[in-house]
Amino acid sequence: MKDYIIENFSEVMSLGDRTAESFFLNIIVALVIGMVIYIAYRATYTGVAYSKRFNISLVMMTLISTMVMTVISNNIALSLGMVGALSIVRFRTAVKDARDTAFIFWTIAVGICCGVSQYTIAAVGTIVLFLFLIIMGQVHEDGKYMLIIRCTSASVKAAESVVFNYLRRPQLRVRNEKQISAELIYEIGAGPLKKALNANEEHLLDKLLAIEGVETANLVSQTDDFSR
Repeated sequence: MKDYIIENFSEVMSLGDRTAESFFLNIIVALVIGMVIYIAYRATYTGVAYSKRFNISLVMMTLISTMVMTVISNNIALSLGMVGALSIVRFRTAVKDARDTAFIFWTIAVGICCGVSQYTIAAVGTIVLFLFLIIMGQVHEDGKYMLIIRCTSASVKAAESVVFNYLRRPQLRVRNEKQISAELIYEIGAGPLKKALNANEEHLLDKLLAIEGVETANLVSQTDDFSR
């Protein structure tokens, strides 16, 4: 047993300088690329609830993935043991945005590349993804609005007439009618709504509220992650 320990210790010491140098280089490159991912997430985030803690976690995941890959890259037995250990871990935190999931996979991929010293692949892939995010961030999508009208049953036709006069093809999504009240919900594209508002001096909501029997008229902007 003593001879076995001494033999393995001598082997580790003979490779210690090279292993330490490679590990520190892997970690440094992973940290630099992780900070690029941090900047990319912050610069391209378009939601309303930016989480700095999640963004920092992305850098941490890059470093952790690098550490794991550095350890198991040349040891098949250890890699199988690591897979078995990770398989019992359950992550219950729900990722609400698919974009966040993509960033998580990005950090894991960079960590794997840096862990096996494939710095070129990690750097080129990160640059391509960063440029892709910047370019796509300049493309403005045609958002949608929900027009919600609450009125009396007697004023439904008048409200519908105003909506059809302002908008060419409003899509009626919900129509709830009771004996004395009604609710109409239309889906409107941002482009057609902008053209309609520019073509008329009076705002659509003001026109609707001027109708006798209309209690409320609201425009709600729809986005992928939050409605405001």
